[in-house]
Amino acid sequence: MSHQRQRDIEQAVARRPPIDSSAAAQGSLPSQAGLSTPVRTRLLSILVALGTLYIVWGSTYLGIRIAIHTIPPLLMASTRFAIAGVLLYAWSVRRGDTAGDRPGRSQWAATAIVGVLLLAGGNGGISWGEQFVPSGVAALLVASVPIWMVVFAHFSGDDRISWPVAGGVVIGIAGVALLVQPSGAGTNHLLGSLVILGAALLWAAGSVYARRAPLPRRPLVSTGMEMIAGSVALLILAVITGEPGKIHLEQVSWQSVAALGYLVVFGSLLAFSAYVWLLRHTRTAVAGTYAFVNPAVAVLLGSAFAGEVITPRVVVGGSVIILAVVLLVSASALRRPMRWLPLASRRR
Repeated sequence: MSHQRQRDIEQAVARRPPIDSSAAAQGSLPSQAGLSTPVRTRLLSILVALGTLYIVWGSTYLGIRIAIHTIPPLLMASTRFAIAGVLLYAWSVRRGDTAGDRPGRSQWAATAIVGVLLLAGGNGGISWGEQFVPSGVAALLVASVPIWMVVFAHFSGDDRISWPVAGGVVIGIAGVALLVQPSGAGTNHLLGSLVILGAALLWAAGSVYARRAPLPRRPLVSTGMEMIAGSVALLILAVITGEPGKIHLEQVSWQSVAALGYLVVFGSLLAFSAYVWLLRHTRTAVAGTYAFVNPAVAVLLGSAFAGEVITPRVVVGGSVIILAVVLLVSASALRRPMRWLPLASRRR
């Protein structure tokens, strides 16, 4: 989710009269017994939406690993975003401010850039890298996205790095170094790790660019357009790397097809809709907690269903990265409202 779209959503929500702001004003939640039925329903909806983000987006790393077992990674990612993007755009483009927010040439150009950086470079790189890197380690490397966003925002002039933030960046880089090349790992692991790290850098660059890009104000429309552009770029990359010649339909397993369907329906459509709903009904900081939870979910699922080994190095490196992200978010929140937590780590 780009900064611009989050800001548009938050501004729209701010203009609406609150349903029940007494608890929020006190900074705490009332007891369950004191909640009215509408408030209880809303609280339950928030918990369900958060659970969806935690579980679904955390599980997409395992889904990618299963899908690419018999489907070439770039073709898989292209198919995923082509289906999800067309469905999302067709459903959302006729809703909302269709007259004042009509996608034009500049909007398509901006969403194409974001889609290429976030989906083709970011998610495509993750899909390719998971051929050689465990899904849990991939999720932990992707968790470094906020670190690189801070760096890019500093050099683009959007934000200056303070000393506490700089400390978080250094700590995060140390955690990444622990995961990139574990002792005893081969060249393929190093290559896959570097590609996934590059994917995180591209995702961060795309997120920073999206802050000022002329994107459509309707988040679902913008995301559908980004998915379509990203799928086209992924298809071009797949053709360049010769992936169409590597796929044989009779060898594609039903598990890979099922995983691809899961990524389309749950990873790209359901979870993102839950995220947009959360941005409309709660603080961005609450919706952004998925960035802390997803890596843990991915590591546990990879261990339980893919036989991935959770080594002490993975635990230490992952913990260091998450600590760095928490420090960065906390330092930013002390200066201004937190608005820029990335979707991605979706991204999956």
